[in-house]
Amino acid sequence: MRKPIIFAFVASTCLLSAPAWAQSLKIALSSEPTAIDPHYHDLTPNNALAAHIFDGLTKQDEKQKVMPSLATSWENDGKNRWTFKLRQGVTFSNGKPFTADDVIFSFCRTLKNETAIAGSFADITGNFTAVEAPDSHTIVITTKAPDPLLPNFLSAVAILSSSIVPHDKLTFDPAKNCGVTGTWPVVGDFNDGKLAIGTGPYKFKSYVKGTGVELERNDKHWGPAEPWANVTFVPVPNAGPRLAGLLAGDYDVIENPAARDVSRIKDDKRFSYVITPSTRVIYFQLDVEREPSPFVKAENGKNPLKDPRVRKAMSLAIDRDAIIKRIMDGAAEPAYQFLPTGMFGALSNPPKLAYDPAAAKKLLAEAGYPNGFQVTLSTTNDRYINDSQITQAVAQYLTQVGIRSDVDAMARALYFPRRAKKEFSVAIGGWGSTSGEASSFLRQWPATPDEAKTIGGSNYGGYADPEFDKLIRTAIVTLDDAKRSELLQQAGTKVLEGGAFIPLHFESTVWAYKANLKYVGRADQFTMAMQVKPAK
Repeated sequence: MRKPIIFAFVASTCLLSAPAWAQSLKIALSSEPTAIDPHYHDLTPNNALAAHIFDGLTKQDEKQKVMPSLATSWENDGKNRWTFKLRQGVTFSNGKPFTADDVIFSFCRTLKNETAIAGSFADITGNFTAVEAPDSHTIVITTKAPDPLLPNFLSAVAILSSSIVPHDKLTFDPAKNCGVTGTWPVVGDFNDGKLAIGTGPYKFKSYVKGTGVELERNDKHWGPAEPWANVTFVPVPNAGPRLAGLLAGDYDVIENPAARDVSRIKDDKRFSYVITPSTRVIYFQLDVEREPSPFVKAENGKNPLKDPRVRKAMSLAIDRDAIIKRIMDGAAEPAYQFLPTGMFGALSNPPKLAYDPAAAKKLLAEAGYPNGFQVTLSTTNDRYINDSQITQAVAQYLTQVGIRSDVDAMARALYFPRRAKKEFSVAIGGWGSTSGEASSFLRQWPATPDEAKTIGGSNYGGYADPEFDKLIRTAIVTLDDAKRSELLQQAGTKVLEGGAFIPLHFESTVWAYKANLKYVGRADQFTMAMQVKPAK
């Protein structure tokens, strides 16, 4: 009989007094958070900001190792039952004590959140059949099927105070409103600060879209005291002004200066920097389902993207190395799969995705498109590093092989809701593995959606492969690591062969900062005030 998997992390509560030094910290962001609501959109800038104000049951360190947070330990029964022991003595920023009721309420809210983008976080809690509280500091979660990565996933689910809405006895019963008697909160209730109540190291002070977010230190936080009394995040989408602001002393830390400017920072003793490889893969998702597709025009009136030969031709038309050299300034790695080699479930030696325009033209002719066709590439212009420039380059490469390509670039506030409604034919994407293994991308994007949207929640292109679905569905419930890794490698190979997702590169993230500071870069690309420390 298989022995239960036991995870026993015991973390001491560090109740340190506030330090004598209490400076302010100003950080310039390359991509602005779209909301204070931590359940609004599963998006890196949003999740990074949320981690300042809210805690999850678990958290991840800079290398994505799972650590205790509001839960101090957890164990699995070898099947589909997880028990989490909750940290005692924790209070929310409004003074209310943290208990198991807050966990039940927060899980319910992810399933009752009418303003969430693309069902964010419901893919995690939608797999729960029961959440029970044997006592005020124990939570027992029963999942529909074994979920070996549940502690990893729960690092992303922020815990709210159940005091923010009227309720009777709270139970995990979304069909009966979980005991909530008032109105479920919506995104605006958090953005104005009214409900931005968490247990995190910082408290909400103000948020003005396009201007910035102000936080103040939570001196009652259960963890180590933070050195910064006040933290301000300022959105500065253009790399030039971000760097200029750092050089002028306006900012203490900046995200993603242009890689070509790193040497300028390196030669200036007033500043320092760190470059950290990430798990974020940049790719294009193709509409392989509809006939016709909204932004594709072909002579025969069909959707050429449905043909695997066309999809392979598109990949062959793209010079990934040139994009990395000329647009990413070398601060990226070519992507031949959806997770960097060496990580769990990734292929150990993936075949290189070649640049071969002649082969691309030949495949297009074989598919019945010797004269090519017309397509629009949809992209953000303020989310991923050089996103619109990358898309322009890809459009030029496609046009060179006969696929006449236009680019429709827009702010992510417009882009993501439209993509969620399946309005695009070829859409840029960027996905960082929140779990640190290959299942993160494979279960979310190419999987056929299930009824509860616990998998396939972002399958906007209609990709469908029964063999792949069988592999990924088996993998995500397999507790044996060796078997799960093998299944994930097989599933990843199937998606690459299908060609409905065209990977380009893995981003590296650059942070630059004043020399009197130190910063540890993160593989998840989160910019965290908690990781900015005085150098001495």
